[in-house]
Amino acid sequence: MDYSKCSIRNCAIALLLVGVVHFFLTSPFHTSIWHQPPIEATSAVPRDDLAAALSKASMPNKTVIITIVNKAYVGGDGDGTTMLDLFLESFWIGEGTRDILDHVLVVAVDRKAYDRCIFRRLNCYEMAGESGGEMEEEKIYMSDEFIKMMWRRTLFLLHVLQRGYSFIFTDMDVSWLRNPFPRLSTNLTADLQISTDKFLAGQLPEDQPINTGFYMVRSNKKTIALFENWYAMKNNSVGKKEQDVLVDLMKMGISRQLGIALTTLNTLYFSGFCQDSNDFRAVITVHANCCRTVSAKVADLKAVHRDWRRFKAAAATTTTNKTDPASFRWSAHDACYHSWNTSITPLG
Repeated sequence: MDYSKCSIRNCAIALLLVGVVHFFLTSPFHTSIWHQPPIEATSAVPRDDLAAALSKASMPNKTVIITIVNKAYVGGDGDGTTMLDLFLESFWIGEGTRDILDHVLVVAVDRKAYDRCIFRRLNCYEMAGESGGEMEEEKIYMSDEFIKMMWRRTLFLLHVLQRGYSFIFTDMDVSWLRNPFPRLSTNLTADLQISTDKFLAGQLPEDQPINTGFYMVRSNKKTIALFENWYAMKNNSVGKKEQDVLVDLMKMGISRQLGIALTTLNTLYFSGFCQDSNDFRAVITVHANCCRTVSAKVADLKAVHRDWRRFKAAAATTTTNKTDPASFRWSAHDACYHSWNTSITPLG
């Protein structure tokens, strides 16, 4: 065998390989080929803070519970109790509600509210205000500032729907005494399920006095269109809060026009101060509606929690206690009743 020829041939092959490697290493395409992140990892990265907050609080079916808080709702009354305290307490004393709190996203409209939310180790998101600190103070019912805050809330919730998340919206002055999901329809055709100030038996859903303090909405093209039409009415509805405008739209037939499956919630289960549930054994939520000030809401929601604790204690000892749980009645909402006749000193 001619070893000299083989050595020459091997050297030539070796030099060729060195050249190819050198070309590859110095090629401008090298970095993009080897350091391009996997497509799956890129798509899984949250786009922004809101996306991250929604993802963290969401249930597996992309449903989240949303409430909004400002400085006035984290400021205390005479004994230091805040609206936030009572809201969280309701999940603790309610039936089957403690785990639900993991899916509540608290949207703060000012820094103090956000800091308090973080301190309580909740799922928190800070919604940047458009007008500095004007979102911080208590908004007296039907004041210009109150109406403006309600419209800002509507716009925020539209953005949530546009991101593909269904949600329950709950005012913070709603006490959750039972898990609402067994009563709410989980049928994918149920687009909007909304509470009422007073449930009118026999009336069509669009003719009911709806209340936007508690409702469940599924994210789809129909509900996004509803919220877009609703928010578009803002500048043509001077002196009306967003709830009044939605009532008007419903009466004009927007739910039928958009093909929305609308359900109104009976106050037997989803009650409020406007119309109490007459059955402690059925009630799910209690909303401090028909009330003018935060301090009055706090006072009367404290009474609601006292009543609920008494009912639970009686229900747990029915075999030894002569008190019939069916006979329980709510305490009068005196603070809220008188809030309409007193001068206003905003909290915050």
